Amino acid sequence: MKLQRSAAALLLGFLVVSLIPSSMARFVVEKNSLRVTSPDSIKGTHDSAIGNFGIPQYGGSMAGVVVYPKDNKKGCKVFDDFGISFKAKPGALPTFVVLDRGDCFFALKVSNAQNAGAAAVLVADDVEEALITMDSPEEDVSSAKYIENITIPSALIEKRFGEALKKAFNAGEMVNVNLDWREAVPHPDDRVEYELWTNSNDECGVKCDMLMEFVKDFKGAAQILEKGGYTQFTPHYITWYCPLAFTLSKQCKSQCINHGRYCAPDPEQDFSTGYEGKDVVLENLRQLCVFRVANETKKPWVWWDYVTDFQIRCPMKEKKYKKDCADAVIKSLGLEIKKIEKCMGDPNADSENPVLKEEQDAQVGKGTRGDVTILPTLVVNNRQYRGKLDKGAVLRAICAGFEETTEPAVCLSSDVETNECLDNNGGCWQDKAANLTACKDTFRGRVCECPLVDGVQFKGDGYTACEANGPGRCKINNGDCWHDSKDGHTFSACSDNGEVKCHCPPGFKGDGVKSCEDIDECKEKKACQCPECSCQNSWGSYECTCSGDLLYIRDHDTCISKSARETKSAWAAVWVILIGLAMAAGGAYLVYKYRLRSYMDSEIRAIMAQYMPLDSQAEVPNHVNDERA
Repeated sequence: MKLQRSAAALLLGFLVVSLIPSSMARFVVEKNSLRVTSPDSIKGTHDSAIGNFGIPQYGGSMAGVVVYPKDNKKGCKVFDDFGISFKAKPGALPTFVVLDRGDCFFALKVSNAQNAGAAAVLVADDVEEALITMDSPEEDVSSAKYIENITIPSALIEKRFGEALKKAFNAGEMVNVNLDWREAVPHPDDRVEYELWTNSNDECGVKCDMLMEFVKDFKGAAQILEKGGYTQFTPHYITWYCPLAFTLSKQCKSQCINHGRYCAPDPEQDFSTGYEGKDVVLENLRQLCVFRVANETKKPWVWWDYVTDFQIRCPMKEKKYKKDCADAVIKSLGLEIKKIEKCMGDPNADSENPVLKEEQDAQVGKGTRGDVTILPTLVVNNRQYRGKLDKGAVLRAICAGFEETTEPAVCLSSDVETNECLDNNGGCWQDKAANLTACKDTFRGRVCECPLVDGVQFKGDGYTACEANGPGRCKINNGDCWHDSKDGHTFSACSDNGEVKCHCPPGFKGDGVKSCEDIDECKEKKACQCPECSCQNSWGSYECTCSGDLLYIRDHDTCISKSARETKSAWAAVWVILIGLAMAAGGAYLVYKYRLRSYMDSEIRAIMAQYMPLDSQAEVPNHVNDERA
């Protein structure tokens, strides 16, 4: 058994070396900008290599102050053991910790610094060399736990620059640094193109589990972006070829198809049991063809459905990782199995497979993108993504590929928020009483914009003031105007008449915002000024009464007797009756006059018709003239 595993490892080494010719191999380090703003002696912009773990703030930037610890300078031990904390005080800038390279994994250094309160880590190289990418170690049970929990960004800096930072800090200088990821992903047009180099093998340990979990989590966002035409996604699969000298060996035959041209490592790294490497190659090929067939039907996003369904329904652990299970998934998604089989070709043929040949060619770096040698690898706008393969982090990197203000709505969702609003409300306007804020988290950082609440748009600068505006504004915290209730009556200084200002209601006086005081109409002699009147003030109003059997007339501010009022009412009724009779008589006269005139006209026409013909009547024949003729 040991000999078999050793042979597998040796052959795997040959396969990896055979991936790309050495003259063509090229690894590109993805960088972000690091700018020192103080002190003046080291002020300027420097390159730093983005770590391949944690969560870089793609599309955004972060400002902080540099700290170089007195003890545990390499960060390989827990900082609590030295009584060191990097947690920033409220209102202070975040802490960027500088650590020396060496003695332990990069990821362990960053994890220890994060646990001590660091907001970012800068690892200073210990030799003068070109920057490299800080990658995570081969994950085992112990390292997987702390790598998974790393959420802060990190970067490797050159030795000379690191020495300058440490020297300035040790001299008592305040070293301010700004990490900028805004140009880490280019945005050449209004569509982001990204690709994921993946694998269908689900038995390769922690990394495979992480990859499968990411595909499941990211599926929804990926399909929204693809259906909206915002992105163009392409899946890729790494394959190796078997060295010519080993094509007839048992190892190559079990790991390769097409006579050693396309290979994958044995899932269990044991040639005597379980699945073989060629099973993985065939499923990788099938998933590529699923994408191609789905793309022909203008539904490329179906690939995400197939991959996630295959993971759930056909796992290696349950011995379902085979063609029958894959065909069942394909059928359930409405894809044509014959088209996919035609795309896959003959795996036993001693010839090249065009689909897998394209994959091998694509592994070679082009332009600004380096060679693909690590699984998984994400490439966004031809730049390799560095960082944790997490839904929010990857979505932030993709969204950074859009020009600012052109990103789709999914880029402004809670999945990519920077959570800057949690700290002092991001320095934006806030109404704690109404639970309203102008702070909004985005993947680029927080913005201060007056909110839209229940159809009411607030207007202002978003930083110091936001005021409700337009109809319905009084429903939102009473339009920030005064209001009060007493004795079952409610009064408000807010009105929905389109005005933004607050005006005290009738019966009150004040600024309308903080206070409105009841006006005492009786005391100020604004009512009940007649001799017989008696005035009594109430909140927001007043009551005026008259002595004896007199009645108060508010409009005229006077008192009249009930009998006078009754007399007036009687005379008013009489006048109404008289006016009605007069109108009726006038109407009858007009009707009589009209009918009489019509009758006389008809009588006159009848008399005249007896003596002369009318134009409308035909001429009467003259028989006398006929006889003469």
